[in-house]
Amino acid sequence: MLDLVIRGGTVIDGSGQPGFVGDVGVKDGRICEIGEVADSGQSEIDASGKVVSPGFVDPHTHYDAQLFWDPVASPSNLHGVTTVIGGNCGFTLAPLNPGDAPYLQRMMAKVEGMPLTALESGLDWSWRTFADFLARLDGTLGVNAGFLVGHCAIRRAVMGADATGNEADSGQLEAMKALLSEGIAAGGLGFSTSLSYTHNDGDGAPVASRFASNDEVIALCSVVSEYEGTTLEYVTDGCMQGFTDEELDLMVAMSRAARRPLNWNVLTIDSADPDRYRAQLGASLRAAEHGARVVALTMPVLVGMNMSFLNYCALNMLPDWGDVLGLPVPDRMARLANPQTRAHLAERAASPDAGVFSRLTGWGGYRIGDTFSPANGGLSGRTVAEIAAERGTGHFDTLIDIVLADDLRTVLWPAPTDDDDESWRLRAEAWQSEHTLLGGSDAGAHLDRMCGAPYTTAFLGDCLRGRRLTAVETAVHMLTDAPARLFGLRGRGRIEQGWHADLVVFDPETIDSGAMRMVEDLPGGSARLFADSVGVDHVLVNGQLIVNGGQATDSRPGTLLRSGRDTDTVLVG
Repeated sequence: MLDLVIRGGTVIDGSGQPGFVGDVGVKDGRICEIGEVADSGQSEIDASGKVVSPGFVDPHTHYDAQLFWDPVASPSNLHGVTTVIGGNCGFTLAPLNPGDAPYLQRMMAKVEGMPLTALESGLDWSWRTFADFLARLDGTLGVNAGFLVGHCAIRRAVMGADATGNEADSGQLEAMKALLSEGIAAGGLGFSTSLSYTHNDGDGAPVASRFASNDEVIALCSVVSEYEGTTLEYVTDGCMQGFTDEELDLMVAMSRAARRPLNWNVLTIDSADPDRYRAQLGASLRAAEHGARVVALTMPVLVGMNMSFLNYCALNMLPDWGDVLGLPVPDRMARLANPQTRAHLAERAASPDAGVFSRLTGWGGYRIGDTFSPANGGLSGRTVAEIAAERGTGHFDTLIDIVLADDLRTVLWPAPTDDDDESWRLRAEAWQSEHTLLGGSDAGAHLDRMCGAPYTTAFLGDCLRGRRLTAVETAVHMLTDAPARLFGLRGRGRIEQGWHADLVVFDPETIDSGAMRMVEDLPGGSARLFADSVGVDHVLVNGQLIVNGGQATDSRPGTLLRSGRDTDTVLVG
């Protein structure tokens, strides 16, 4: 007798090939039979009219902290995600020197939008080495999770406060290489780093990795080449605005030094600037010509996010805006009330320097969320364009007037400027490239601003009943086997005999993401954006149900993925 049989579903196995009606048998956490399964199961699922697919792999998350208080990585679990990769962008919670926890907490709160109270009260911060960190999670997880070793933590552990503002000397570099080696030997999946201007610590200073020389970065990448089943992840200014020749050369050198693929986050596509995205994909072509591999992560949906002029958000990234939005509130309001300041901010936001953040400048499309003053009564749910038309004022001035009336507390929901048919056509074109990979959810980060975890179900719903930009078999492949193969995940990503039984049963007629809502379920009472799934009936990790009948279970069957043991080497060059 088998442990479980899923009967009569349309099996879409992740390979990209057409689906077929059949059964899937599970025994001891593995897929043991596919097709017509004669044996009965201790439990059985009737999947008639449903799709049975491999579990989805999210290649870019920041669940490093959340998994301590939420081992199922919600809401990703509800959306069919069975494997998450953390430790991205050079930000990890280990190694950790005594006394450095407050610095790391404030950095993660600033750069990744994790509430400080949750970080302070949801973890005890008692680990020191990367091995200690992994050991704390091993055996506790509801999903499979693997972690890269982050550059910022390594730098801080070796250089202390000098990691900010200084290049490393030869001795410090050797110490960093040793720490990285220890972390990967303990099971780290590779190395991640950031040289992006958007990444600053809790004091507003550039994060430690931004002070590394190219020689330091390449030397650390060379450590990765010494270990099986490893990879690289990288964020730089060019990810936002287009790569310089120096950035291209560095990415090629990193991949060649590691002899591993490098993925970067995130490729955005806008019909208003098609040359930028094509030039960014050109980095991958250039890398291939030089014996390297560079892969761009790109999201297949537009992730809604809320913003305000009160709290740090993506608006701060617009050129010259940070200088104003970083002021104390009374000074900030005075500057925003000044017509010259407004004109300057609007001009700079519309300039080429805005790069990818130019998508935030459709001021008329902003929808007003919560308001806090009598002057703004009745505005919630309305667009700035509607309000401006009534007032006879410009869109940008109307927006600023509204937020000033609320002492900057107004919750804003931007309408992205890149939601046009041509932008979607270009996205579908980009998805066909061997140099792109779907991902970039940032799940586990920016918790009160955005909720990227539901991209899997939203994308499948769009493919089945919306724009239908690609076939469902192709979409499933993009969410399962494609990321699994990039990371070398052993025995995951496809429905194949002998492979781990990471599976999703979903209804093709209804699969989608539910509406985003705010929930107050973080340690310390902090709130986050959350979205339920629609049409996801069952999710299995290693043969056990972590979602049953659309509801999360208490099962914790996840594997702490360790390089070499759970991953195969993906060589380049």
